[in-house]
Amino acid sequence: MKAIAIREFGGRDKLERMDLPVPEVGAGEVLVRVKGAGVNPVDWKIREGRLKDLFPHRFPLIPGWDAAGIVEKIGPGVTRSRVGDEIFAYCRKPVVQGGAYAEYISLIEEHMAVKPRNTTFTEAAGIPLTALTAYQALVDAAGARSGERVLIHAQREASAGSASRSRRTEVLSSGAPPAVAMRTMSEASGRSG
Repeated sequence: MKAIAIREFGGRDKLERMDLPVPEVGAGEVLVRVKGAGVNPVDWKIREGRLKDLFPHRFPLIPGWDAAGIVEKIGPGVTRSRVGDEIFAYCRKPVVQGGAYAEYISLIEEHMAVKPRNTTFTEAAGIPLTALTAYQALVDAAGARSGERVLIHAQREASAGSASRSRRTEVLSSGAPPAVAMRTMSEASGRSG
């Protein structure tokens, strides 16, 4: 298969187009033909070796922790996925090596979900890590709980809370509430005036 990979840590010049074997599919895994791959800051940090002490790795190393594609093969113990399913997934593995910048990727079934029908593969590939980051910020760091309202400001197109004008009407008509500021900053901080 064709892949963009590195043989050693370094700058952009270390990225190479390589012919590598199609990944094997183990128990609980699926083989996905990649149709879209997300690009995230973690990818260049991995490429440069900045996270080499944090994440075990093997070369050649294919970057990419977000993907969307079509299930090509299922391994033993896979129960929810079928060949032909259109999916998107968070692709980080215990050992960083076989990422999403390739024609194929093997994935743990629990790390993927069915791609929404009205979402392109490219759009879906941009969701996993940004959604995980938002979840970790809201739930793990801020302690937000079900039923609470959250003010999101300074959002960007990469944010899951963002929608273009053409999609805003679609999002709101699906039942999503509009984003509103519930309190002023002085009220939120407990200060008056």
